[in-house]
Amino acid sequence: MRRIEVSVFIVGAGVTGLSSAGFLAREGISVLAVSRYSRVANSPRAHITNQRAMEVLRDLGLERRVREEATPVELMSNNTWLTSFAGTEIARLQTWGTLPERKTDYELNSPGQICNMPQHMLEPILLEEARRLGAEVLFDTEMISMEQNENGVRSVVRNRTTGEELEILSKYAIGADGDNSFVCKEIGFTTRGQMGLGHAINAWIEVDLAKYCAHRPGVLYWTKQPGNNYWIGNGTYISVRPWNEWVLLFMYDPDEGELDLSDDGIIARARSTIGVDDIPVKVKSVTKWTINRVVADFMRKDRVLIAGNAAHRHPPASGLGSNTCLQDSFNLAWKLAMVVWGQAGEALLDSYNDERQPVAKSVVDRAMQSMADMGAITDALGFEPGQDEAAGWANIDELFSDSERGRERRRVLKEAVDLQNVQFNGQGIELGVFYDRGALIAEAEPRPEPRRRPDLFYTPSTYPGSPLPHAWLNRDNAQVSTLDLCGRGRFTVLTGVGGAPWKQAAAAVAARLGIDLRAVSIGGPQPYCDAHDINMRWAELRDVADDGCVLVRPDLYVAWRKKALVADPEAALEAALRQILARTEKSVAVPA
Repeated sequence: MRRIEVSVFIVGAGVTGLSSAGFLAREGISVLAVSRYSRVANSPRAHITNQRAMEVLRDLGLERRVREEATPVELMSNNTWLTSFAGTEIARLQTWGTLPERKTDYELNSPGQICNMPQHMLEPILLEEARRLGAEVLFDTEMISMEQNENGVRSVVRNRTTGEELEILSKYAIGADGDNSFVCKEIGFTTRGQMGLGHAINAWIEVDLAKYCAHRPGVLYWTKQPGNNYWIGNGTYISVRPWNEWVLLFMYDPDEGELDLSDDGIIARARSTIGVDDIPVKVKSVTKWTINRVVADFMRKDRVLIAGNAAHRHPPASGLGSNTCLQDSFNLAWKLAMVVWGQAGEALLDSYNDERQPVAKSVVDRAMQSMADMGAITDALGFEPGQDEAAGWANIDELFSDSERGRERRRVLKEAVDLQNVQFNGQGIELGVFYDRGALIAEAEPRPEPRRRPDLFYTPSTYPGSPLPHAWLNRDNAQVSTLDLCGRGRFTVLTGVGGAPWKQAAAAVAARLGIDLRAVSIGGPQPYCDAHDINMRWAELRDVADDGCVLVRPDLYVAWRKKALVADPEAALEAALRQILARTEKSVAVPA
């Protein structure tokens, strides 16, 4: 049996596995990822890519390429409920921060812009970049066994085409192998929750709907008709490419019998929900899936860690799936890299579980709640299973009637549509993930209470455990974000006018600890500072004095800060980094 030795072995080559491989390879870590499938995703799955995910892709150098291939936010605005594309439009909600009163929030708080990037388009980009950076990725390779001891992980895999078996010896392993994770079962990761809560169909189709979408561009169109209120109605159209390529998503109860999933059956459903009997429809593929509500009890077990859907499984409501997967990878990769290089103690890996497992639980709960909230719209329409068409359409007539009952029902409908803002305009959920423990140093003073509702609105802060606030700066006559000054696998000290001692301290501490640590001053123009806070936005957000400092982790989270210069900045910075990195020894050699 041929043997391969790598530092990190990854099971799974989807969004989670490929992004993890890319981040690790960028840091010079030898990494192998395998997938039992013959290729990356071959159909649209996850698609909404939120601002935090775009920041992660920006750090990996892929944001521009993703934006070039994705549907831009300008064509995603309208979330539309209708009886059919050619029929009665019931309501709209402007989404993803395009609502005039929310647009400023989205522009102020991130350099990234939401886009619609289906998974089958994103994964090839991640694969190409991971391989370019030096990662090895093998497809058609299934897991046979995995075991670990105090020295490493031993895995056996088999090529599904040739039958050849390989022995993989690694220092660490990542289970990024999705809903039915082999790694979870083999290593003993326990989960709680329930699988199979609902049954759904994704029908990938080609049909030209430009005539019905140009005046109300959006990513999601929800068709609601009498006689079907099962979860989300008759069918949800998810734009893959505007406006001729779609996923038609619908749910069903298998206890009521199997559906007709032949091409003719799918075409008939499409035509009924479009409202045109003879419109040309091409069926590309049909996939069954189930709704799960599952979260792992822990995400690290010694030398094996799990990420993505192996750790959290939930419906696509709120669009948190692949976005959370990318953030798992971003959090884990820098920690693994520093441990492998000997720049951090192994206890640093505990912080991955401490930080991401609560996020996994909250994401699962949020997705389930968002899906339940969708029922309020069907209830407001008065549609019921088994209802005859005459009664159903009478409900619509009453809804828009000049009557006391009609007015009351329209009020209820507005409340139901407004309820969807948490799902479709929840910037606080998307950007505001806060770590209250982990690889950070908490402060004695409690974190300030948010000024506005935290699920809808994001409040930027440099309080440790917060994502680094974004502000546009001027550097070398170019516009850069505060986020652009940090990340890329390194720690960064941000300081201001009067922060020269912090910069000197950073250089000394970096050399002593053998880590990549940069210091950047933000304030006035060069040569006074490294970057000019030309709009003075950073001064509003930083919550430290000109001579204070903010220590930013490689994943763009604040790890520690000092609001003003201290007597011995070098000692303070070194002590902070030693604690964050679980360092106990006096020094470490810089890796060759």
